[in-house]
Amino acid sequence: MPRRPIDIDIPDLTGRRALVTGASDGLGLGIAERLAAAGAEVILPVRNPRKGETAIARIRQRVPAARVSLRSLDLSSLDSVAALGDTLRDEGEPIHLLINNAGVMTPPDRQVTADGFELQFGTNHLGHFALVARLLPLLQAGDARVTSQVSIAARRGKVNWDDLNWERSYHGQRAYVQSKIAFGLFGLELDRRSRAGGWGITSTLSHPGVAPTSLLAARPELDRDEDTRAIRLIRSLSARGILVGTVETAKFPALMAATDPAAEGGEFYGPRGPGRLGGAPTEQRLYPPLRSTRDAARIWEISERLTETAFVAA
Repeated sequence: MPRRPIDIDIPDLTGRRALVTGASDGLGLGIAERLAAAGAEVILPVRNPRKGETAIARIRQRVPAARVSLRSLDLSSLDSVAALGDTLRDEGEPIHLLINNAGVMTPPDRQVTADGFELQFGTNHLGHFALVARLLPLLQAGDARVTSQVSIAARRGKVNWDDLNWERSYHGQRAYVQSKIAFGLFGLELDRRSRAGGWGITSTLSHPGVAPTSLLAARPELDRDEDTRAIRLIRSLSARGILVGTVETAKFPALMAATDPAAEGGEFYGPRGPGRLGGAPTEQRLYPPLRSTRDAARIWEISERLTETAFVAA
């Protein structure tokens, strides 16, 4: 059966500055392209300049009038995060939209970031946490919408509070789940603290469902030399229109969370199809592991200490 086309309306974003992490391919690239098509100036902070240039060329081919540019960022290095923060603050332009989309998933063996954190926790959560802290004045100046991309994997599981860096026993999938739960708790706590402190920032969450992205594909930098069985199955189901989404449709929950004028802080968006694996985007109920305000405050305080960053409002 042919797949029914999915799309959403995105408001005019002319005069708005947007930053999308993980935009050199996959969902992030699709998100950046749609924001550019709506008139936003889009910044792609990338680790690999060659991939970044290829992404910009694709966006400009499809959106000839696109205003899009690269910056350097490696979320697994807090020095790199700080450098991007310095660069953007020196530019002095408000940021109106920040979509925290980048991530890594289940390296076969435990790896660590430049700062010694377990790679998934350090990249998916701590790197983004520090980035938002570094950009806080610019986000305030833009009355920004911050959207953090979590995962359907966060619907169950827990934070390994006694061993956040998985030094005693590493389990790739559980470490990934932890990173996404921590990241979701942070996004919700960001909205609560913004409301309480009058920061003017609206923070939402999204998840893409399941789609054939590069997360589970061969990734030499993760010591994964070939595609996983999971990604081969997901590609097969996606091609047949069975249950899961596509790379094209999976971008829409984050776009809705980031741009829909009706979206409010603390809301969570994902696909509406069976099992929330694919389909058109809609608001969803928070996963149980994301509902504890005590856990959210705890991960915030731990993250400030680990990253040596503080949220200093203007």
